[in-house]
Amino acid sequence: MGYRVAVVGATGAVGSELLNTLAGRDFPADEVVALASAKSVGREVSFGDDAVLTVGDLEFDFAGADIALFSPGAKVSAVHAPRAAKAGCIVIDNTSRFRMDDDVPLVVPEVNPEAIAGYAARNIIANPNCSTIQMVVALKPLHDLATIERVVVATYQSVSGAGRAAMDELFDQTKGVYVHKEKTPERLPRRIAFNVIPHIDVFMPSGETREEWKMAQETKKILDAHIEVIATCVRVPVFIGHAEAVHLEFERPIREDEAREALRRAPGVVVVDDPGEDGYVTPAECVGEDAVFVSRIRKDPTVLNGLALWVVSDNLLKGAALNAVQIAECLVADYLEPAQRAAG
Repeated sequence: MGYRVAVVGATGAVGSELLNTLAGRDFPADEVVALASAKSVGREVSFGDDAVLTVGDLEFDFAGADIALFSPGAKVSAVHAPRAAKAGCIVIDNTSRFRMDDDVPLVVPEVNPEAIAGYAARNIIANPNCSTIQMVVALKPLHDLATIERVVVATYQSVSGAGRAAMDELFDQTKGVYVHKEKTPERLPRRIAFNVIPHIDVFMPSGETREEWKMAQETKKILDAHIEVIATCVRVPVFIGHAEAVHLEFERPIREDEAREALRRAPGVVVVDDPGEDGYVTPAECVGEDAVFVSRIRKDPTVLNGLALWVVSDNLLKGAALNAVQIAECLVADYLEPAQRAAG
């Protein structure tokens, strides 16, 4: 017997990937329901290679669903995720709304799958920020090997992290530059074409952006509360794929070969690290790939027990949709009993 799954925000960039990922991984669903805002009701969206789903309204009766994958924006999740959870549906929310709530688990299955058990408190599980996900997947095996004390990270985040409108803005602005027709920024704070913007989300009184704060706090919640993290998050003119320059300080010395071996053995990680042969991965090469790619593993001689990494991943897949579906896979494998499925 399969599950009934609702995808909320089905017409967005992440929603589309959620549908593709559910279909591509053969998730055990008897029925998948696509939901979105009123303006999208009645639209058709693809589910796998052949199926087409008609988008329904957010005022859906979640009592008939087992799992709901949410990616509609934090304000919408704030209203509809608790409603779904109260109806007995387990919500996996991809927005920032519930991530730092103490009674909501924040989960990356390769890092802290045991935290999924905490879903029972509110029937909600939070998907972390896309940049946090790929970083902690790379950090976990190294932290297990030689405890990480401090992380300094600079991100190079694609415009898809800000949604379809930001992708359209990059496209339109790039065309505009070539024809000497400047396009006024609407979705992003400055022109993104042929530019980089050190401003993702809002600025906080501390001077850091909320995106930078999220990376620090989410890493602590997922991996280790004692790790100190400082991030500089930058939007770059790339459609899909986030990259990160990560500098680590460990409790004890760690050799490059130790780090490479630990990363090669880690689930969800692919090591591509051969500088002599240009052996590294860029965002353009990670699009459509499930893995977190780690390259340029080298000593950082400027600090005691330092190591530097280059980390790249598809932010719409592992950074969002894939991570959410992997959480759902863990739920059905370890927590949801057949009787519960039948009752849903």
